[in-house]
Amino acid sequence: MANQGFTLWFTGLSGAGKTTLAKRIQRILVTRGVNVEMLDGDVVRTNLSKGLGFSKEDRDTNIRRIGFVASLLARNDTVCIAAAISPYREVRREVRELHQTFIEVYTHASLDELESRDVKGLYKKARAGEIKGFTGVDDPYEAPENPEVFIDSEKESIDESLDKVIRYLELKGHIPAAPGEDIPADEEEKILGRLKELDFIS
Repeated sequence: MANQGFTLWFTGLSGAGKTTLAKRIQRILVTRGVNVEMLDGDVVRTNLSKGLGFSKEDRDTNIRRIGFVASLLARNDTVCIAAAISPYREVRREVRELHQTFIEVYTHASLDELESRDVKGLYKKARAGEIKGFTGVDDPYEAPENPEVFIDSEKESIDESLDKVIRYLELKGHIPAAPGEDIPADEEEKILGRLKELDFIS
């Protein structure tokens, strides 16, 4: 296993399951003895980015701050899990360039599905004009073109999505395999090849 930190960056629209998946992965990594910290977009906004609004400039500043903190953690042998909408490709590219190892996980679900979930009632407020500049409604979301891992939270169960991310990290040597789950080299190649064919990983 690589003896260094990295950043696992979850991007996707509000309600797509970024934070839920990130928290589950964090728990698994802790049980495997990995030094891990999580940066959640909502939490960061109330602390590190307090006072910022939701203009493009402020959103970019917020993501740059999260990315900077993540890169510092990764440089100090910590796995940083970041979960933030991070709607703009260019700023995500800037954040990637700060890292030696940056793994982008795109958590996708259709807008119809997200609006039907709408746990926080945010889409309803955005449609009613109570929230301005809401990503996916009246502000754009630029989906990743080549994420390392693609999650379809509309069609996959949380366990299926979780397994996809964990398996990717194991196969790439970023985290230790669970006890008793070592995979022969030829089997690793088959799995990686199949995941690439399905466009789940790049």
